[in-house]
Amino acid sequence: MKIKKNIAISDSGFIFNPSTGDSFSVNPIGLEIIKQLKEEKTSDDIKKHILKLYAIDEATVEKDFYDFLKMLEANKLSAENEKAN
Repeated sequence: MKIKKNIAISDSGFIFNPSTGDSFSVNPIGLEIIKQLKEEKTSDDIKKHILKLYAIDEATVEKDFYDFLKMLEANKLSAENEKAN
């Protein structure tokens, strides 16, 4: 998945979508995932990165990672939505 290029992301986890005017806040793990997606890292690389940074088990990372990606899509933050629209 790719994040839209025009999405603004602050170091504090504030996300702004100028296309819709919507804004969101994410926790540190969500922010790390978004940064990794902006760098076009693979899903496996992102999950490994999260496992190294945080005291969390692999099953939780797996579930929460895919739930987070679904949330990004639902809020029209992924570049995949641009192709469909």
